[in-house]
Amino acid sequence: MSDLNSSEKPQVFELQPGKNIDLQINHPVSLRLKLTLVGYELGKYILLKYPRVTNKSEYQDVLVEGNVIIVRYLLEGSKGECFAFRSTIKSISTYPEKFLFLEYPKKIENRQLRMQQRVSIHIPAAIMIEEDDNNKEMKINGAISDISLKGCGFSFKSKSLSTNVNKRKIFVCLKDAKGDDLAISAQVCNSRNDQGIVSVGIQFLESDDRLAQLLDQLFISTGNG
Repeated sequence: MSDLNSSEKPQVFELQPGKNIDLQINHPVSLRLKLTLVGYELGKYILLKYPRVTNKSEYQDVLVEGNVIIVRYLLEGSKGECFAFRSTIKSISTYPEKFLFLEYPKKIENRQLRMQQRVSIHIPAAIMIEEDDNNKEMKINGAISDISLKGCGFSFKSKSLSTNVNKRKIFVCLKDAKGDDLAISAQVCNSRNDQGIVSVGIQFLESDDRLAQLLDQLFISTGNG
């Protein structure tokens, strides 16, 4: 969050219930989630809906009590203002449905968005599954919705509501800062299908200077991966 300027006085968390919040988790894998705000109690907790899952084990290694997360959200205005803070998962409830409780932030940082900046990232890309004894070589075209030096979120459309990507090694294919082809060795960490939109959480298995240059070009901080 080095690209955010701290205000002299901490802001009050004032996002309305029903709005989406962006969660970034860096351990044990890089993961980005968009969750719906249910509500909050000042100074105590923030309550979010648990993400939809296709099996009970999905996200169980990252959405655990005590894990550190970075939260970002946008408040509409004349130019728009982006807020961010660091928090931890306080607890996870299972009744009457699954909710995520976050520690209420001690400090909230913010910045004014430039007119040409985009809140969400959309980078045309593809994932390549190599051929082996069980799978033929396959290339899936889609787009990267978020990216860091450690991993990215990738999504694509499917005609089937049951399509998902198995946890396996792949290559993420995109263009570098100069427009040349860039293929990064990676691992699929999770996958979910929401009404035909398949979202894939990916961890990079190698570092590449060209990727760092691309992130700099996109004004994405690489200080914390």
